[in-house]
Amino acid sequence: MIKLDAKIPEGPLAQKWSNYKANQKLVNPSNKRKLDVIIVGTGLAGASAASSLGEMGFNVKIFTIQDSPRRAHSIAAQGGINAAKNYPNDGDSIFRLFYDTVKGGDYRAREANVYRLAEVSNSIIDQCVAQGVPFAREYGGLLDNRSFGGAQVSRTFYAKGQTGQQLLLGAYQALMRQVNAGTVEMHTRTELVDIVIVDGKARGIITRDLVTGKLEKHFAHAVVLGTGGYGNAFFLSTNAMGSNGSAALKAYHKGAAFANPCFAQIHPTCIPVHGEFQSKLTLMSESLRNDGRIWVPKKKEDAEAIRAGKLKPTQIAEEDRDYYLERRYPAFGNLVPRDVASRAAKERCDAGFGVGTTGLAVYLDFKTSIERLGKEAIEDRYGNLFQMYEKIVDDNPYETPMMIYPAIHYTMGGIWVDYNLQTTVPGLFSIGEANFSDHGANRLGASALMQGLADGYFVLPYTIQNYLADDIATPRMTTDEKEFVEAEKAINDRITKLMKIKGKRSVDSIHKELGVVMWDFVGMARNKEGLQKALERIKEVKKEFWTNVRIPGSEEGMNVELEKANRLADFIEIGELMARDGLNREESCGGHFREEYQTPEGEALRQDDKFAYVSCWEYQGEDKAPVMHKEDLVFENVKLIQRNYK
Repeated sequence: MIKLDAKIPEGPLAQKWSNYKANQKLVNPSNKRKLDVIIVGTGLAGASAASSLGEMGFNVKIFTIQDSPRRAHSIAAQGGINAAKNYPNDGDSIFRLFYDTVKGGDYRAREANVYRLAEVSNSIIDQCVAQGVPFAREYGGLLDNRSFGGAQVSRTFYAKGQTGQQLLLGAYQALMRQVNAGTVEMHTRTELVDIVIVDGKARGIITRDLVTGKLEKHFAHAVVLGTGGYGNAFFLSTNAMGSNGSAALKAYHKGAAFANPCFAQIHPTCIPVHGEFQSKLTLMSESLRNDGRIWVPKKKEDAEAIRAGKLKPTQIAEEDRDYYLERRYPAFGNLVPRDVASRAAKERCDAGFGVGTTGLAVYLDFKTSIERLGKEAIEDRYGNLFQMYEKIVDDNPYETPMMIYPAIHYTMGGIWVDYNLQTTVPGLFSIGEANFSDHGANRLGASALMQGLADGYFVLPYTIQNYLADDIATPRMTTDEKEFVEAEKAINDRITKLMKIKGKRSVDSIHKELGVVMWDFVGMARNKEGLQKALERIKEVKKEFWTNVRIPGSEEGMNVELEKANRLADFIEIGELMARDGLNREESCGGHFREEYQTPEGEALRQDDKFAYVSCWEYQGEDKAPVMHKEDLVFENVKLIQRNYK
């Protein structure tokens, strides 16, 4: 049975991290050379952690499913990265960033972790500037800031609409410097397929070479997962096609608690679905809400005419437009948090005011900003995003409003970690989106990049030493140990089982079926009946997969369908866990919206007396119900109140 101990340091909130660092265990330079660390994932979290630990002198192996670390999904982040620098002198502070993050997450995050995130955020900007990240600058040369949802200050640093790419290039340069120095060993096109536990501690991984199909065993004194989220359980999401939750699920199977799996974020500004043939959705940056105004027609007949192609949005008079976010939330307007904006869009579309051919879209309009600032200013801020939209939709957003609709984006749930970023399995750490720790039930925009780099550059390099300091006498073990051999055999058996099914359905067709179930019953709005139906339907999808999937080719050599099948088997299990967690949490909070629990105004209604905790699920075995444990959340520095953005 797992034991939850958050290991939160003593002392006042603002001093916890300083006290921790002052009293932590360290590893001296000569001993660091004796210790091996495996890092899985080369996004912002993984690349920054590997470069930092390599620079410190540890022996690091890093693994990615991509052909280059530059292809990690962090590259897709567009809008920016938060930090409490207060350059605009508009009232920001470390505490305000902490408070906005806790409030934005609907009071379902651990105070100590969130404050530490806010505290180290400023160092991230200094680090990235030193690496040459080309942040936008004001005329005088100072770094520029823009606003993002859930905040009334401008704290988001950005590089046009390609911030994630530029930050990843900075982390990639730092990583490759260590690869060149020999402290980091890079493994590309390689996927983690199992985690090896020896005497209760994580001691290595089993990987599959995605080109040759060969299984390989790797030892380490500690294993770090920086593998992102599991949003592709929905099939259609803003995640890259290769993004998956398999590493997290392997950790769950080996004793790591899975925390808050039902907390999945719906992003409000995605290009709407435009056909059953689609395999993914395209995100439009939240930064667009700085200058774009969101609206639908006030009159249903106008919306119906637009859907029928008889009317264009530019023909709708200003007085006939419903800027519903500005109407409902005057204090924050178009910059309300993502979950609030998404539900508001759904409400308007469900009421019959949606646009597009299906009615599942709203407008994001830049007319007012272009008139106020000029087209050149808007082009300078968002040019590449406008170009991307036009290429996909074949419409000019400078002249015609963009059409957007909410979509699955980020997962706040993930592997449970303590203050050290260590899971319930000793020696197994989780960083970035792969863990649950910093965002509660909803992530504020521009906080994902902040968390990934905070964990990799400024948190894990300290906390992992607390564990490794007690491990310096552990010799490197051979991968011929029985635990490695047994793990390798189990993977071979699973692959053989998959290849022998020889059914009639493609992997993608079954994945789409799962995605429909997830979106319909575990998506933007949920209820008890729907979640129960989801659990029944997911069992049917699982049976169909294991009896009727067809994987062409062989288990030797490159086999993309086999890769997808392995990941889909895990998505099915993750989907079941999400539905089970959503059924258990009888309240609405952040991205988890139970229709039975809402205010008269249609806002999320928490039940703090019953659900102010992290739900932590423990694996019990194949086809057995998992056991849920609770980490109670204690709020000493913020008051639990109903979120209000009005």
